[in-house]
Amino acid sequence: MLNATASRGMSKAPQRVERPWGWYEDLLEGEGYKVKRFLVFAGQQLSLQRHQHRSENWTVVSGQGQLFCKNTWHDAQAGTTLYIPLGVLHRARGGQSDLVVVEVQHGQLLQESDIERLEDDYGRVIS
Repeated sequence: MLNATASRGMSKAPQRVERPWGWYEDLLEGEGYKVKRFLVFAGQQLSLQRHQHRSENWTVVSGQGQLFCKNTWHDAQAGTTLYIPLGVLHRARGGQSDLVVVEVQHGQLLQESDIERLEDDYGRVIS
């Protein structure tokens, strides 16, 4: 079996990055793509954001909550998928339980610096 993670220089065990809304971890990265997993605590939400250099595909793997894209909230549970085109406002919110999402990013800049925040519940810098 090909170990793509090791061939790209990422450690075998993903490093969890704690945030006020939950956490995320990078799972796999290659030329023009990155795969992450994130958890949004029940009742918490990501900042309202967009990206200028990447699109994203979100797949809910457990829990329940809501996903926002193109000015619409969508109820989300395991199996829910959402495509987020480049430049479109989006966010995720945990519901009665924590929401766990696998995110596949595609684009030229796959760094946290490509987050343009328009609203944030935790006092982080708004772009």
